[in-house]
Amino acid sequence: MKFIRFQKGNAVSHGVLEGSTIKQITGNIFSGWEYTGNVYEADEVKHLAPLKPNQIIGIGANFVSKQEDLPDSLPDIPVFFFKPVSSVIGPEEHIVIPGNIDSVKFESELAVVIGKEARNVPEEEILDYVFGYTIGNDVTAPQFFHEAGHWTIGKSFDTFTPLGPVIETELNPFSVNVEARLNGEEKQNSPTSLMIVPIREMISYLTKVMTLKPGDVILTGSPIGAEMVGTGDVIECEIKEIGTLKNTFSAVGHGVGVS
Repeated sequence: MKFIRFQKGNAVSHGVLEGSTIKQITGNIFSGWEYTGNVYEADEVKHLAPLKPNQIIGIGANFVSKQEDLPDSLPDIPVFFFKPVSSVIGPEEHIVIPGNIDSVKFESELAVVIGKEARNVPEEEILDYVFGYTIGNDVTAPQFFHEAGHWTIGKSFDTFTPLGPVIETELNPFSVNVEARLNGEEKQNSPTSLMIVPIREMISYLTKVMTLKPGDVILTGSPIGAEMVGTGDVIECEIKEIGTLKNTFSAVGHGVGVS
């Protein structure tokens, strides 16, 4: 089932996407919802990020280029980071490059949406706590990474977390490819089997540190091939079983400085 969030006039709603038709729903997608009876064509509404996340957690440097490069053991402490919910935008919205720099980096990713409160969950049970999956673009301005290794500022600008186009609840996350096209040219295309920290282990680890709640989004890492891009570039992040998340990069006239 593909859950979508959309705007019709001034009203924002959730719906279920079936082909080119959106069936509006009411209620909480995680705990109980029902159809309203209203039906729209997908091209007559504005598509938004498919949810307003509770929180966003990413993992860094989580893909290798080929199977033989996978490590024999997992890292003791994976590199996780938070992104602010204020950085979320939806399909077709513009990603704004901060002032005083002329380029940022795209990172196409499979995003996991948590559906139930999860604390100390073993790996073999972790998928029971997953509501579904969407696509994320972990836009990054490495020029703002701190020399001590802190990533927060470089990951946190408004518009730096496009999500969408839908949440797919019927997906095998272990048999999909994470892709990206820049101005129509393929830049990323890797199976999730090339993740250094696999999805079950990744989320189980997090539940041993913090309580995950419905609406939390986990960005699972970006394949090899991400590049710096500039104003006017168009990025299409794709997982065929979910759809395509398309955004254009644009410049802002001013912003914080970078030394």
